[in-house]
Amino acid sequence: MDLTQGKISHHIRDIAIPAALGFFFNTMFNVVDTYFAGWISTEALAALSLSFPVFFIILAFVQGIGTGSSALISNALGSRDEKQAQQISAQILTFAFCCYFLVVFVGLKTDRILFQLMGAEGEYLEMAVAYMDVIFKGSFFFILLYAANSILLAHGNSRVLRNFLILGCLINALLDPWFLFGGFGVPAMGLKGIAYATVLTMMLGFFYVMYEVISEGYFRVCTFSDFIPKKEAFAAIALQSIPAALNMMTIGIGIFVTTYFVKDFGPAAVAAYGIGIRAEQITLLPTIGLTIASLTIVGQNNGAGLYERIKETLWISLKYGGGIVLIGGFLMATFPEAFFRVFTKDPNVIQIGGAYLRIAAFISGGYMILGVFMSALQGMKKPFFPLLMGLFRQILAPGLIFYYLLKIKGFDLIGMWISLFFIVWTGACITIVYTYWVLRKKIERR
Repeated sequence: MDLTQGKISHHIRDIAIPAALGFFFNTMFNVVDTYFAGWISTEALAALSLSFPVFFIILAFVQGIGTGSSALISNALGSRDEKQAQQISAQILTFAFCCYFLVVFVGLKTDRILFQLMGAEGEYLEMAVAYMDVIFKGSFFFILLYAANSILLAHGNSRVLRNFLILGCLINALLDPWFLFGGFGVPAMGLKGIAYATVLTMMLGFFYVMYEVISEGYFRVCTFSDFIPKKEAFAAIALQSIPAALNMMTIGIGIFVTTYFVKDFGPAAVAAYGIGIRAEQITLLPTIGLTIASLTIVGQNNGAGLYERIKETLWISLKYGGGIVLIGGFLMATFPEAFFRVFTKDPNVIQIGGAYLRIAAFISGGYMILGVFMSALQGMKKPFFPLLMGLFRQILAPGLIFYYLLKIKGFDLIGMWISLFFIVWTGACITIVYTYWVLRKKIERR
């Protein structure tokens, strides 16, 4: 799809709507896992919530590689260099394959330590470790799936991943109770069974996405030698992808940091925070579609030197995003307890989670702005500012502020949630200023 021509609003809708629908079902995938974990016990639900930041770090790393890869390919397409785009695509798959070995080695060595830092012990700890060990070993399919999807996304195709995520959600919903409780020759595996269901579903998705990439002809000019690791290509991919991956990983690390402080208030607080994150994801899903559209559209137009179209993309994305967060924020602020009752009957979890969502409703606009503008910077091959902002917003500021409020001043969870509001909106304002400064410099040099 040529995104350097035609109406920007049409391109945004064509990419964002399928992407948002797909990520809705991706979030429902996680919601289904949470639902069945709640059938086991509050401890199992807390163990899954405890695992979420570690699991999210894997997904963030994978999606960061995909984000950087899409930026490289879309810029090549924007400059009308189809051969280069396909050669980059081949190297991206090889790069992702190599990354798998790093992820599984580090993950298996550190997951128990991370959970112990978050206060897990006994059965609570063993459930979390068993779940994540399976996820780490099966991360091959996560990594290669999103690397292959980055090729499709750079061409403006967000429909394939949407199709898989819809079907994958349904498959996972069938596999979860089967692997959880056993039957038909499968032993009951408890929480670990939910992990096996996730890996099997992702394996099916990997084969489907790869089939679509090959059938679309995105490797038609490639030879076997194009898939052999090349130092220059790996350096270019790493320069663009590693900062993006690290930036995405700061989100997972940020959840870990928050969970570290939340765990002092008990398993009910950890479970409430884990469920609350999923509620936020659901309401913000349409804005994820906007971030994907921004990355792809900005990437192609940056490659073509059409900077006014980049400004138009940002403005239209903000208009669409503003409407979305108004609706989502209203639902979070008005009906928070109803969402929690789907997953648990524990009154402490419901009370803590409801307070969190009421404040999170006012943070969602900041998340939307950060997503759109940092994706645009990635599309303009400026991956380092998003990384620095992620380190500040997700790790440094929360770590220092939460420690001061909770450990020194003795504030409760409400003070923690309110401080999140100021951290997110400060980051959003800084990001807006920096993005328009980059655009102004590009226009002046043209």
